[in-house]
Amino acid sequence: MTMRSEPHVVVVGAGIGGLVSALLLAARGVAVTLVEAQAEPGGKMRRVAVDGAWIDAGPTVFTMRWVFEQILAQAGATLDDTLALQPLGVLARHAWRGEAQTLDLYADAARSADAIAAFSSPAEARRFQAFCRQAREVYQALEAPYIRGHRPSLLSLGRALGPRGLATLAGLGPFANLWSALAKHFHDPRLQQLFGRYATYCGASPWGAPATLMLVAQVELDGVWAVGGGMHAVAQAFAALGEARGVVPRYGCAVRRIVVDSGRTTAVELANGERLPADAVVFNGDAQALALGLLGDDAKKAVRPRKLAQRSLSAVTWAVHARAQGFPLVRHNVFFDHDYRSEFDDIFRQRRLPQQGTVYVCAQDRDDHAAGPAGPAGAERLLCLVNAPADGDSRRFDPEETDPCEHRSLALLRQCGLQLTPQAHQVQRTTPHDFHQLFPGSAGALYGMATHGWLSSFQRPGAASAVSGLYLAGGSVHPGPGVPMAALSGWRAAEALMAGLVSTRRWRPAVTSGGTSMPSAMTAATR
Repeated sequence: MTMRSEPHVVVVGAGIGGLVSALLLAARGVAVTLVEAQAEPGGKMRRVAVDGAWIDAGPTVFTMRWVFEQILAQAGATLDDTLALQPLGVLARHAWRGEAQTLDLYADAARSADAIAAFSSPAEARRFQAFCRQAREVYQALEAPYIRGHRPSLLSLGRALGPRGLATLAGLGPFANLWSALAKHFHDPRLQQLFGRYATYCGASPWGAPATLMLVAQVELDGVWAVGGGMHAVAQAFAALGEARGVVPRYGCAVRRIVVDSGRTTAVELANGERLPADAVVFNGDAQALALGLLGDDAKKAVRPRKLAQRSLSAVTWAVHARAQGFPLVRHNVFFDHDYRSEFDDIFRQRRLPQQGTVYVCAQDRDDHAAGPAGPAGAERLLCLVNAPADGDSRRFDPEETDPCEHRSLALLRQCGLQLTPQAHQVQRTTPHDFHQLFPGSAGALYGMATHGWLSSFQRPGAASAVSGLYLAGGSVHPGPGVPMAALSGWRAAEALMAGLVSTRRWRPAVTSGGTSMPSAMTAATR
């Protein structure tokens, strides 16, 4: 086979993982075509137009900025020049049904401790400080060997942790779930409920998620930012950078199959019959779509079908452009009902929309000071979300099912003081069935497989698939869901692909400064 001076790679899917892979490959001199079924980039980091306003309808939180700083440095760019970021002092405002008290958590842990003392008790504030210390230790132990690892196993993780790291994890209790760990830290059930919500960041139940997910507390204490233009602006910025470095975008182009010849990917066939030759392919979609044969029978071999793997949470969301009154919303707000456990029993066991579901509200025109939009109408952009079962492949979630859920959610908001009375034209609803249609193979699961049990973290596929030349990125693969994690997966896919091109002698890349190594957040912070 003749060596090519410039290999051609097709990236399927313009979510953040695919955008990162495309950008880094193009920055290394690879010819990249980015294929996306939707009309614009973003994937789950999507936006919808409601009543004349664009509303972020996917991820709403920007964290772990070091991930993006290091990725952009590889492409010769900086985060400050790429995105307009505003640090949030208030991480989230929390309210409970029928209670006048609210609790704010802050980027300043000492300020949060003071708030918890006033909300609950000084003893709970001290327990919170101990919780933060343990969360930081867990994060420091796992960041290098797991979060930045290629695809760690229990054995490799144990070797990498060393005695101190192993002692940190052992201190959580053997095979402890997040809820049991929180029960050791907090006596106030409302605080257990609040911090138990960290499990949902990975689409899991706090009764099934490993205790290590307490590290989310440290991630948030390291900073949460609002993005100028919304989270969709992140996708737009990475897409623009990729194009500036040579990525050729093909939006509105669905993929029929990934072509495999003699055990290696050779092309991508579009739904219109067009064939794009490829020396390698990055698939940025739900890995289950490959296992189900949605990209062709040959590509099914890329990942092992995990029929028994539990799907993560889905959601019912309402993108709203209307007036909000009576409650001092900040950017991120969480409204809790009384029986938290029943929410996850309903979703994971009963397979129904929760009867007492937590409601998350992202007020996209608000800041730390709870200032709403000016003007007589006062309409603002809100994303309201309730967790739901990922059964979008087996039922439609018609209004007969979702309308009562909406009524229960609005009732909870009213009992917490928030009045929302949007008209029909001011609301766009998205159900698990809609998410399944948007993200084939997912059944509506927003986070891949559920992070339940200690072994689940090691069951996600890695960047290099079982099919030569086919690489994986996105929230369903290692290191997991969430915008920064999916971005890391895109970086890992680019690294693995570059190594594969060199090892098969398909290309000898020119030497460039920087390389593709991944320093830790702790190391990066000292530079």
